This record gives sequence, structure tokens and C-alpha cells, in this order.
Amino acid sequence: MSLKYKPLLFDRIKTRKLGARKSKVSLEKLGKPFIKKGGFDSFLDSLPDILAASDLKAVVNAVVRAREKHRPVILGMGAHPVKVGLTPVIINLMENNVITAVAMNGACIVHDYELSLTGRTSEDVDAELCRGTFGMAEETGTGLNTAINEGVKKGYGIGRAVGEYILHGKAAYKDLSILSAASRLDIPATVHVAVGTDIIHMHPQADGPSIGEGSMRDFRLFSAVVSDLRGGVYINLGSAVIMPEVFLKAVAVTRNLKYNVKDFTTVNMDFIQHYRSRENVLRRPVLSGGRSYALTGHHEIMFPLLAAAVMEKI
Repeated sequence: MSLKYKPLLFDRIKTRKLGARKSKVSLEKLGKPFIKKGGFDSFLDSLPDILAASDLKAVVNAVVRAREKHRPVILGMGAHPVKVGLTPVIINLMENNVITAVAMNGACIVHDYELSLTGRTSEDVDAELCRGTFGMAEETGTGLNTAINEGVKKGYGIGRAVGEYILHGKAAYKDLSILSAASRLDIPATVHVAVGTDIIHMHPQADGPSIGEGSMRDFRLFSAVVSDLRGGVYINLGSAVIMPEVFLKAVAVTRNLKYNVKDFTTVNMDFIQHYRSRENVLRRPVLSGGRSYALTGHHEIMFPLLAAAVMEKI
């Protein structure tokens, strides 16, 4: 038996005045046309105070506020930001005391080192894999493994080991190295490795104990930086797995040790909002106090925009 329905009659519907209703969009939130020769600050002011534009302004203010109050601004990153040309932008923020610590996955050191050595990086994986030559650049494997092995013997983590190796070596473009800049500026720089994920692990000079010890030292150093994060900002730039996991564990261990790691700002910048970054950067760490923002878009556009906005305000 099929059910029978009669159309509803709307003649008894109750309405209310538009002015009595709460509205999400109002005059003061509207965007403005950009004025020619108005400058970058004028462009920022022209953005609508709505959704992602509002979030961008909030992130800028959080970074500027952290800098003014001498609180950490930590950049956690994958390798893609280096591959899309953001190294000079990142180094400039480090030199201007905006970024106070850098944490990266193992792939980052490959591109950071190659860029410093030859001014070029990022091979054609498809073509090289078919030839059996993917990841086999001699200078990259020998240089980075030597840097790690020698640096760990000196008591360094991987970040400091590679940074010092580049800074005091003969690389023609060492000014384009984030790790070299970190060593030069004495900024904490840590590298967090999953063994087997990086091309240098395929080279004969790769030493498991050195890689493991160096990365463990860096996790402890990164945890020390995170322990001071109250009032600061953590930005995850283009890392979908490694850095979100490492950041969450650093938050966990510092709270276990009774550090007051609350009331900070987290930001995830990527062109796709992945599960781990959404959970381990944006949601879980700030459950007990803090704010989080997802800025979605291409790194080569979004991060320079954020950097320029911050530099304009400081």
C-alpha cells in the first residue's frame, strides 16, 4: 500500500522582520576595490572580513602578536615549499625574527642541500625511476650522509649537522639554504626522519644509527621548543603526515612533563586539508585552549601572501 500525501498549505506561516534576524554578512565586512598605487597594506584592508580572508588576517595578527611578545613562531614543513621556490621568503622571515624555529621532514634536507650546491633541485621521478637512476645523485647522497654521520659524532642533531656542513662548506649558493641560515642565526632547526622515505637512505654512506640518533636528538630539541609554545604560533606548511604526527607527539610529551602548552595558535597551509594535519595540527592540540586556522591554497601563492602581510605589519 503506497502512502498518500497532500501538499502543505503555507497560509499560516509566521514571518518576522529582517532587521530582527541575525545576519552573517554586513556592510563593515564587505570587500573594497583595490586602489591603484595604494600599496600592499591597502590591498590587505580591501579584503572582505569573511571566511578565509578573515582567517588570513587572524593568522597575520597572531604571528605579529607573538613576535611582539617574544613568543615562538615555529614553521613545520614538508619538502614541497622548497620545491616551489619559497626558500628566500622563509629565510627572510628567519632573519627578521618572525620565524624562530624550523622543523622539517627528511625530504627537505635533500632539496635544501641540492639548492645550496647547484642552485637546482627536484628531479623527474618518472623518467629517472624508469631508468633505474632515481635518487642516485652522487653529490646528494655522499654529502648529506657525510654531514649527518660527522655531525652526530659531534653531538648534533640532523638539522644542525646539515646546517653547519653547508654553512662552513664550499656550496656556491649556501645563502639559499634554510638549514645554513638556521645555523648562521642560531635558530633551532630540526629534521624528523622516517627511515627509507628519503633518497639518501639508498646510498652506501647511509648509517642507520647516525640517522636514528640524529633524528631522536632533533625530536627532543623540537619538544623543548614546543614546551615554550604558549602564546606562540605553529604553522604546518605542506606536510601531510610526518610533521603533523611529530607535532602531536611533542605536544603530548611536553604536557606529560607538566609544561603549560596551551593557548597558542595553529595553522595548516596546504592545497588539500588532509586528515592528519586537520586532526593533529588544527583540532587536537587546541582542545584545551587555543585557536586554529586552515588556509587552503597553493604554497607558492599563500605563503608569500602571509609573509608579506606580516612584514607589512611589523
